[in-house]
Amino acid sequence: MASFTVNTHRTDPYKNFKFRVKWNGRYVAGVSRVSPLKRSTEVIEYRDGANSSSIKKMPGFTKYGPITLERGITHDTEFENWANQVFNISGSMGSEMSLKNFRRDIIIEMFNEAGMLVISYMIRRCWVSEYTALPELDANSFSVAIESITLENEGWERDLSVKEPAEQ
Repeated sequence: MASFTVNTHRTDPYKNFKFRVKWNGRYVAGVSRVSPLKRSTEVIEYRDGANSSSIKKMPGFTKYGPITLERGITHDTEFENWANQVFNISGSMGSEMSLKNFRRDIIIEMFNEAGMLVISYMIRRCWVSEYTALPELDANSFSVAIESITLENEGWERDLSVKEPAEQ
């Protein structure tokens, strides 16, 4: 069992509005929303031949849900550039996809109200399965134009080297 130090002064959970996303060693500008990290394991049901009145259950395949990142549209082309590595319509025959660079590991970091890093997750082998370049445009709306990417991934894990900070 892992041992950890508990901050006995903190009783409130962390808020979800201070976070950053990093890939290729750099923080990605302007990410305003990250969908939840989800994992599900299939249930395999079977019956024991000696006991036909009850069903037994065991774990099957584990799947990691896609992650969506959203941000306001600017001249920064990071989302589009990554999406184009999966499929670039303007690429010549045979070069529509970058087999070398289309997957990336990303890091999602959460911060407390004082700006101290409190939780970090590494998401492995992500690639862009969906890219929204422009949202629905509406002349009667006062909302921000949002672009988004949906990332397929092969799993995530919490960075246990990030310890709970001592609050002051």
